[in-house]
Amino acid sequence: MSTLDIVLFFVAVISVIGFGTWKGIAKSKNEPKGASSYFLAGRGLTWWLVGFSLIAANISTEQFVGMSGQAADWLGLAIASYEWLAAVTLVVVAFLFLPKLLRAGIYTVPEFLEHRYGVLSRTIMAIVTMVILVGVPTASVIFAGSKVITVFFQGTTILGLDIGNITVSCWIIGISAAVYVFVGGLRACAWTDLIWGSALIAGGALVLVLALSAIGQKDPAELIATKVATSDVTVAQLADAGPIERLTLLNSGAAMPGENGAGGKFHMVRPASDPAVPWTALLIGLWIPNFFYWGLNQYIMQRTLGSKSLAEGQKGIMFAAFLKLLIPFVVIIPGILAFNLYSGDLREQADIKNKQVLVEFQSGKSEKVFPFTENFAKRDTATALALASHNAAKAGAPLEVGAAPTATEIFAANTNLVAAANKKGVSSATKIVGYDYDAAYGTLLKNLLKPGYTWFVLAALFGAVVSSLAAMLNSASTIFTMDIFHKLAPRANEKVLVNVGKACTLIFVGIACVIAPGLGSPKYNGIFTFIQEFQGFISPGVLGVFLFGFLVHKAPRYLGWLGIVINAALYGALKIFTPEIAFLNRMAICFGVVIAVLAICTLVNPLKEPVKMPVNTAIALETSPGVKKVGIGIVLLTIVLYIIFW
Repeated sequence: MSTLDIVLFFVAVISVIGFGTWKGIAKSKNEPKGASSYFLAGRGLTWWLVGFSLIAANISTEQFVGMSGQAADWLGLAIASYEWLAAVTLVVVAFLFLPKLLRAGIYTVPEFLEHRYGVLSRTIMAIVTMVILVGVPTASVIFAGSKVITVFFQGTTILGLDIGNITVSCWIIGISAAVYVFVGGLRACAWTDLIWGSALIAGGALVLVLALSAIGQKDPAELIATKVATSDVTVAQLADAGPIERLTLLNSGAAMPGENGAGGKFHMVRPASDPAVPWTALLIGLWIPNFFYWGLNQYIMQRTLGSKSLAEGQKGIMFAAFLKLLIPFVVIIPGILAFNLYSGDLREQADIKNKQVLVEFQSGKSEKVFPFTENFAKRDTATALALASHNAAKAGAPLEVGAAPTATEIFAANTNLVAAANKKGVSSATKIVGYDYDAAYGTLLKNLLKPGYTWFVLAALFGAVVSSLAAMLNSASTIFTMDIFHKLAPRANEKVLVNVGKACTLIFVGIACVIAPGLGSPKYNGIFTFIQEFQGFISPGVLGVFLFGFLVHKAPRYLGWLGIVINAALYGALKIFTPEIAFLNRMAICFGVVIAVLAICTLVNPLKEPVKMPVNTAIALETSPGVKKVGIGIVLLTIVLYIIFW
């Protein structure tokens, strides 16, 4: 980066954080200071603040690193289901979830469970949500942001700190977000989200344009090496094709099971054997994390709970739903382009990632077995064969390959040997990979951005990180303060509650910054998968419990805690004993079991009288007539996109 870009980057970041802090402090004249002001922005957010805040809280380097990395790998456009189905999910949330939550006048999502099911249900959800929120998505967002930012600051030292170091970068990101959350609460988050969200979409569009330009200029003889196996494109065809046609030709053909390169990448429907997004997940599994995330996740719903009215909240959600339809074009398509353009760079990043594991193997003293990907075997067949021979000895089984084995044969044999060794109690080392797909977006930026506008794209990405992080810190502190501390100290005044929330912000960011640097290990199978998979311990159970709370008025009160506990236990058991089941399918199984248990309990032991819920009279609870038409339009647009990219 040029000196000018570095200066402009820090000026932009400091200015926006300063603006957000100022807006957080500058409350309206008639608004009383207290918990509602700090945690819910005085319940005065307008639709455009709600909409941009939802997107900025959601779209972070979890997407730019994780989703673009998954797109660079075998999934391609299929990972966009998280975005496009989210648009439909948001429509449902606006008309089913939001009216019930706003009418109850709650501060937190777990608080609804107390009114409907009892204190125990609220407490269990609050504790589990808070622990997972701080330890998984919060730490992951910090790590993913550091992974992108450090690419540009290698060798840059400021005040004695190496900005290019992952650990240092994690702490800078964490502190940046904590500053304005600590001072201004949700209002500060919402106003900075407005700026970061706008810059993020503009910056992502710029990167997409630059990447398409680059693939249009790249030597076809180099591009042909990155085509998928199902593509029959030739160098001559690439030479005559434009940028978009080159991209589609290189990644055309049917979606096939297997590692990156096995099949086409422009399909939303993947084979049932796909380990990440099988077509079966589109029926049930993928809807579970979507409904949990957008309808029951505190750090998302806190924005809508702060709406000045139901109509404003619904308009904001519709605005966010429309933006979700655009996100794949600025996040996922660049990921596919990154592999076609810079697969060599991703191999180099993988070498860095693999170094420590290979040193352990080469020492000759390791008692572990060494799994590796097929792409690694294709890159370095000799080392793959040596690893497989070592694993055969540890498994006490022969290495069943031919005299001149192919990479595919070695990989298949090694997979069986590792499984056999694991059954005997031999532990596995971290998987050795052929490409570091999580580095896809950072690599794209490093190669495409030029002095003069690098600062803007990086500032937008940095803003995406701190926006999501700020949302998570604000929500985690709200949950602890209102769901746990306030129950233990019911007489605590408004000032004490705000101070406890501020203290939690500092504690939680410290914990997350300690965890974050360790998330770069290949054992997590990519940062996006890591986040989504661990959410499975809570999302199916919570969704089932809330649906019964919303729709089944005679569901007994003990179902609240029962559904959450059953899901956590079952999901954990499935993860341990049937790891071959795709995690989205595990979620579907858990959801089905939870719903069945809740239904049986309700039939056997229904409430004599429905629970009387509180009614919030502080805001208008009428639905905007035009919002329903917008919602129908968004659902139809989503269907059209699935038809085009089936």
